[in-house]
Amino acid sequence: MDNRPILLDGKTLSKEIENDLRVRVEKIINRTARIPVLATILVGNDPSSEIYVKMKGNACERVGMTSLKVNLPEETTTEKLLIEIEKLNNNDSICGILLQHPVPKQIDERVCFDKIAIDKDVDGVTCLGFGRMSMGEIAYGSATPSGIMELIKHYKLSIDGKHAVVVGRSPILGKPIAMMLLNENATVTICHSKTKNLPDLIKQADIVVGAVGKPEFIKADWIKDNSIVIDAGYHKGGIGDIEINKLKDRVLAYTPVPGGVGPMTIAMLIKQTVESAEMK
Repeated sequence: MDNRPILLDGKTLSKEIENDLRVRVEKIINRTARIPVLATILVGNDPSSEIYVKMKGNACERVGMTSLKVNLPEETTTEKLLIEIEKLNNNDSICGILLQHPVPKQIDERVCFDKIAIDKDVDGVTCLGFGRMSMGEIAYGSATPSGIMELIKHYKLSIDGKHAVVVGRSPILGKPIAMMLLNENATVTICHSKTKNLPDLIKQADIVVGAVGKPEFIKADWIKDNSIVIDAGYHKGGIGDIEINKLKDRVLAYTPVPGGVGPMTIAMLIKQTVESAEMK
């Protein structure tokens, strides 16, 4: 019997997903004579955001889609951004809209996210999409949580009845992954910067999701043996939110950093754009 921990290889799985999407995109083009388009909106010139948008554009190309890049200046107002989003909502050739997070501080990001039409919210950022997903209705899930759930499903890891501790409560990661795990019959505890006795709570977890945005904030000795460890963080030097290297030999399964959750985020964004194109 092989008792080695399962490496949740998002890099390999994302390539498999892209291979499937390439076939689906080809069918769409053959049927409609139209190439699916993902619109990406980048406000300002944050270097990390520019890299992420470029990576998403490259993924579109790999599956045969087109990306429409909308670059807006740093001083863009909420009102001007809303106008740009509405143009994309009304453009019938656009299948999905991505507003790259974060936007400059003068912009009301939540208002702008919620301006995205629900049928084009392929990044799962609207309140309406979150509400539908939480209630078990059909909706595009937030890309990173959806990627995590896809990894868990692919490796046939049981969630049913398990205690999951999510460290982080952001609207595009912590909160949606908690709801997705709950919908799959996990018992979910959501922790955050104000949580007391955090190590003790994590020690109870069968599933730990690190989504706190601080390098190696979650210590190896907080995590019990045979847990499923999901690290959704990425920081300079290729480290995540969890001390993965100190515990990976004693857990049931874990995501590497890099190569775990990151590639799956982009794969799910592209997959949901293809689904939107198929619906159209």
